[in-house]
Amino acid sequence: MTALKSKAAAAGAAAPGPERGEVPGSYAGRLMRQMRNDPMGRLLYLDHFGLRSAPFQLTPNPDFFFGAGDRGHMLYALLYSLRHGNGIVTLTGEVGTGKTMLARMLLSCAPKALDIAFIANPSLRRSEVVPVIADELGIDLANAPAAQGLRILQRALIDRYASGRRVVVLVDEAHAMRLDTLEEIRLLSNLESSSHKLLQILLVGQDELRATLAHPAQRPLRERITQRFHLAPLAEEEVGSYLAFRMQRAGASVEPFDARAVRLIAQGSMGLIRRINILADKALMAAFIENCPHVHRSHVELALNDAAFQAIRVSGASSKPSALGRLWRRYALGRVGPL
Repeated sequence: MTALKSKAAAAGAAAPGPERGEVPGSYAGRLMRQMRNDPMGRLLYLDHFGLRSAPFQLTPNPDFFFGAGDRGHMLYALLYSLRHGNGIVTLTGEVGTGKTMLARMLLSCAPKALDIAFIANPSLRRSEVVPVIADELGIDLANAPAAQGLRILQRALIDRYASGRRVVVLVDEAHAMRLDTLEEIRLLSNLESSSHKLLQILLVGQDELRATLAHPAQRPLRERITQRFHLAPLAEEEVGSYLAFRMQRAGASVEPFDARAVRLIAQGSMGLIRRINILADKALMAAFIENCPHVHRSHVELALNDAAFQAIRVSGASSKPSALGRLWRRYALGRVGPL
C-alpha cells in the first residue's frame, strides 16, 4: 500500500493537473496564473489593450488632463484671475465633474511667480488656518506665539509681494468647511498692500458651496467674490474624444471603444468624468475577460449593472462659463484641446 501511494505521488509530481483554484479552460487558467504571478498588481487588461498605464484611474493625474469641454479655457481663465485678480474666486460643480483635477492642473502649471498654498482638509478649525497656510508657503511659525502668527504671515506676504511674487490660497472641498473657518479665510483676504491684495483666494467645492455662501453670516465673504466659475459635465458628443484621449495617453495605439459603447457610457455617466472613468475601466475589464479586442455595448451594460450609480440631483447652477471664460473662448485663448 505504501509503495502504491509513493508511485501515485510520484506520478502526480511528474504530471501536475490544474493548479488549486484554477478555472478550467486554457484562457481562464492563464488569467488566474497572471493574477497570481504579478507581484505589482497591475491591471489585468493593460497588456491586452497595449497600455503602459491605467487609463481611467480616479486619482487626479495632470498628465491625463482633458482640455476640451471648456476645461482648457477655464484653466487659463483661472490662472489669469489668480495672477491678476483682486478678489475671491469660486469654482463649483457637481460631484465627479473634475474640479480637483482642474485644481491639480493649476498647481502644476502655475507661473513661477505664483506661490500656491493648497488646503485639502475641509475639517480645519479656525485656529489652524494661518499655521496651515504658513506651512504650505514654507513660513516657519514653530517658535512663534499663536497671537503673532498672523503678523509673521503678513510680513512674509509683503516681502513676497515686494519681490514680484503673488500668493494664492486654494481651498479644495470648500463646501464642507465650517462657517467660522471660511470667515477666517475671508479675513485673510483683507491683507493688502497700498495697491494690491497680498492673498488671492480660490474656493473649490460642490454645488453646495453656493448654499453655504448664501448663508447670512457669509455676506461679507460673498461680496468679495469677483469671479464665479462652474464646471459642467462633458457633453455627450465630447465623451468619445475623452475616452480616446485617455487611452492614447496610456499608450494605446488603437481605440477599443466602438460607437455604441461610447454612446452608452455617455448616457450612463451623464457626462460626469468620475463615472466615465469607472464605466470605462469596468468595460475594459469585461472585454478583456471575454478575450475581445474591442469594447462593445454589452460590456458597458455589464459595467453599468455593476456600478449601480445613484441618480444625481439637478443643481440649477448655470452650465455657462463665467464672463471671463466666455471671452477666453471667443478669442480662442487657452484653446489647447486635450493637454
